[in-house]
Amino acid sequence: MSLIRPFRGWRPLPERAADVIAPPYDVLSSREARHAVAGRPFSFLHVSKAEVDLPEDTNPADDAVFARARDNWQTLCHAVLRRDAQPCYYVYELVMGAQRQRGLVAAASVAAYESGRIRRHEHTRPDKERDRVRHIEALNAQTGPAFLTFRADARIGLLMDAAAAGAPAIDASLQDVRHRLWPVSDAGQIRALTEAFETLPRVYIADGHHRSAAAAVIAREQGGAGARGRFLAVLFPDDEVKILNYDRVVADLNGHSVDAFLAAVSARFMVEKDDQVVEPRRRGEWGMYLAGTWYRLTYRPALPADPVARLDVSLLQNEILGPLLGIEDPRRDQRIDFVGGIRGPKALVTRVDAAGGVAFHLFPTDLADLMTVADQGEVMPPKSTWFEPKLADGLVSYGLDD
Repeated sequence: MSLIRPFRGWRPLPERAADVIAPPYDVLSSREARHAVAGRPFSFLHVSKAEVDLPEDTNPADDAVFARARDNWQTLCHAVLRRDAQPCYYVYELVMGAQRQRGLVAAASVAAYESGRIRRHEHTRPDKERDRVRHIEALNAQTGPAFLTFRADARIGLLMDAAAAGAPAIDASLQDVRHRLWPVSDAGQIRALTEAFETLPRVYIADGHHRSAAAAVIAREQGGAGARGRFLAVLFPDDEVKILNYDRVVADLNGHSVDAFLAAVSARFMVEKDDQVVEPRRRGEWGMYLAGTWYRLTYRPALPADPVARLDVSLLQNEILGPLLGIEDPRRDQRIDFVGGIRGPKALVTRVDAAGGVAFHLFPTDLADLMTVADQGEVMPPKSTWFEPKLADGLVSYGLDD
């Protein structure tokens, strides 16, 4: 089975694209999504977070949410979405300020995911997997693309440039990000792209582990033939992908006084007080905001050789979060929260000033580290990477009835 194949995508009418596209379902809380859909009856959030159309106390995992998602999906398909008549690839370009990345929307192979050719770097949670499975089953479609990356390949770059030579079919903006889409229906271009991607020994999940895992569950439970043996993905070259920091906020000091906590941290880190926001400059250096003051932390020992242990998120977990703050399982502990780097250090200050505790402003994980960890079959700590810009939900969706 080839790594990727074209498919008949559902996409917005060009003049309605700005009314439809929405942030990924897992970026917004239910409350934020309710605010975002105000006055936007065709926002894709009505499909991806359908609790926005139900009473505020509705559990997002309730059966009624998935039933409403199905109804809203059908409404959008009739009103503002159209399905391509023949299988296509889609060149997808995102521009956020000076950052530009261009990838290929395709149906990726579940078999390649299961065999490890599509590499993962995070564990998934069964409850979140099941939510995605239920959403796919309700719609009989996959609407949230997985974000994959691959080591840049000159031939693939030239093929995508050629496919995007003309005017885009969709050009719409969402939250300061410009989203442009070029369908690729020419048989020769499709064949060349398929063959070029087939030469890649591995690709990597950057974001979308639960989407990918849910597609694999569907394939196992319903049979992996046809469309159910594939999942919606966008594949980007690694030299265009940007990772931001993924910061941590802990609600309290685990019984330590401020002075005692600083003394304990100083045993493993050089601690320097600063009168302004501390921006980390290198691996092993972080900003810490505590009791109204910023500190620069620099790890004293040599960095570990192990590719997981040497990550800044691992050092923080192993040296401070676990032994000092009692955060043994950051995936489930309610005392820790994660703040994507796009929100900036101001969000950390606001949180700590309002509720106390401590915040850590980290240096971003390097994409090369992600690939190394994945190549070795290891996993990173949760919330190790924050990718920007985010893909838009609703730009291209993948029906499973082909």
